[in-house]
Amino acid sequence: MESLNKKFPEGFLWGGATAANQCEGAYNEGGKGLSTADILTSGSRTVPRRITPVLEEGTYYPSHEAIDFYHRYKEDIKLFAEMGFKVFRMSIAWSRIFPNGDDLEPNEEGLNFYDNVFTELKKYNIEPLVTISHYETPYNLTKEYNGWADRRLIDFYVKYCNVIFKRFKDVVKYWLTFNEINCLITPFGTFMGGAMMPEGNGELMNPSPNNMNASLNNEQIRFQALHHQLIASAKAVKLGHEINKDFKIGCMIAYMCLYPLTCNPEDVLLAQQKDNLINFLCSDVQVRGVYPNYAKRYFKENNINIVMGKNDEKILKEGCVDFYAFSYYSSSCISVNKENNNTDGNILGGIKNPYLKESEWGWQIDPKGLRWALNNIYNRYQIPIMVVENGLGAVDTVEEDGSINDDYRIEYLREHIKEMKEAIADGVDLIGYTPWGCIDLVSASTGEMEKRYGFIYVDKDNEGKGTLKRIPKKSFYWYKKVIETNGESL
Repeated sequence: MESLNKKFPEGFLWGGATAANQCEGAYNEGGKGLSTADILTSGSRTVPRRITPVLEEGTYYPSHEAIDFYHRYKEDIKLFAEMGFKVFRMSIAWSRIFPNGDDLEPNEEGLNFYDNVFTELKKYNIEPLVTISHYETPYNLTKEYNGWADRRLIDFYVKYCNVIFKRFKDVVKYWLTFNEINCLITPFGTFMGGAMMPEGNGELMNPSPNNMNASLNNEQIRFQALHHQLIASAKAVKLGHEINKDFKIGCMIAYMCLYPLTCNPEDVLLAQQKDNLINFLCSDVQVRGVYPNYAKRYFKENNINIVMGKNDEKILKEGCVDFYAFSYYSSSCISVNKENNNTDGNILGGIKNPYLKESEWGWQIDPKGLRWALNNIYNRYQIPIMVVENGLGAVDTVEEDGSINDDYRIEYLREHIKEMKEAIADGVDLIGYTPWGCIDLVSASTGEMEKRYGFIYVDKDNEGKGTLKRIPKKSFYWYKKVIETNGESL
């Protein structure tokens, strides 16, 4: 019997991930319009970010400058190349291309900026992986249409796709239609993913189970908005393949790994139901082209009525994705018994798992959960998979000699990469890995800078003060070695 293959495949796409709203800055330069991200104030672990429809004098908005990738992309890409990146996951800011979202003509200056970024990546043979919409819808679409609640956004989005697909058809091969599209299943997604203005006090709900804001919890509106995004995604996939048959277009899911807290069959069944609804509803539609039965039952039992256009079922069928991409940070438990300790996590919290440690932000660290997720996904779809976000948000300290010894991050990533190897040995077709925030950037949920993920330190604090100087951390050199040896030297 041949020995198990625990090696990463030849040509594996090692790299890192960012998002325009969290790193670009230059929020009002180059003809860019305001995005939903630009009206979010900073927050913290204890203070939620606020949505301010009118920018307030003297209030700090982290996305306005972020880490200034807009002016420093050459320096940053050079550092990515030094690490040996094969792929760089980035997003295009929709409001750089269509400042209001419903403009008649695209903004040439915005297109030109991305021409330059792609030219720079090509110089170092780094493949771009582009997220088309990453939590930054043009704010005008929120104001005029209440975001994705309005079906008209489908056409605005497809028009935007048409422009960028044609412009970049020879330089971009890999695309993701929406970042963490399934976030709309949770209240957190109302504004972040759906660009819909929540009622009430304008607080962006921190993704915490202890912080449920009822005004964000209108499932009818969220699932209708999600349907519009699923249609938009399917139309984009079909259009992309018409423009360039070699395009590989994927879905992007926030995989929230949920274990039953006990072996009580009710806990096991609840975990399965939540896994289906939260993790698989969107990808079942995007990979298979139809709404699954469990979703139809959920809609019926919760009085959710999805208004469909007459060709919607056909559109979904014709726009299935080529690969599956997902974010994975942590896992949590779930139980029918509500009297348990809660924990935080990416978008969705849950119950603490007594077998796991947690990060400074209360996210539980569970490398084996990544192997479980990879198998769970691959067994369902048998299509190529990319892990496009994974990482540890932590406070980093610059030592007196200028070094940053982030051994905790190295350990986190090492253990997750080991489990990816195990998943490959299990037979999973894993083609890429882009850890989140490969350079420090603004946290989406809290707006902080001190919750750092990067291999590269950026000198900036939570108030926006600092030189923006880039400093490679210890993990930078460690990850360089990982890529050099195709995952053998951990």
